[in-house]
Amino acid sequence: MFVIWLTGIPASGKSTIARKLADRLRGLGLKVEVLESDEVRKVLTPRPTYTEEERDWFYGTVLVWLAKLLYRNGICVIIDATAHKRAYREKARQEFGNDFVEVYVKCSIETAMKRDPKGLYKAALEGKIKTLPGLQVPYEESPNPDVVVDTEKMTPEECVETILSKLRERGLLPQISVS
Repeated sequence: MFVIWLTGIPASGKSTIARKLADRLRGLGLKVEVLESDEVRKVLTPRPTYTEEERDWFYGTVLVWLAKLLYRNGICVIIDATAHKRAYREKARQEFGNDFVEVYVKCSIETAMKRDPKGLYKAALEGKIKTLPGLQVPYEESPNPDVVVDTEKMTPEECVETILSKLRERGLLPQISVS
């Protein structure tokens, strides 16, 4: 069992990778849940304010707590969340130890703005959003993520393979015998 945190600026490719990774892991017979921050937020904070206090509570407490509940019940967890402060991801690292894998989904702000499937950057530039990570508030890259996948240079499938390689290296995937 393990907890993977896919982090990066909005529209970097986290959700695409999370879906594909979950499918591959399920194909290996693992129980997997994806905690997609936007979906969890809709339930727990239906009128989000995105203040620092709310983000501290949501990322640092709620997502880590939910991941812990799933993890201790035998479910592998993929957290798909920007988590713009290193402290959020470090809290998870402290909680899960060697079973935690931080994946930095690297992408330039220019590329993310071109992708922008939710229109976040457009809304931020129009002043409708005031605290968009990477544009209006800093996104704190980890100095030592466990895995870096660059979505400007790698396909989603290559990103998934890179993550799976790290899981194998760490001994976090079941051994599969080839007959």
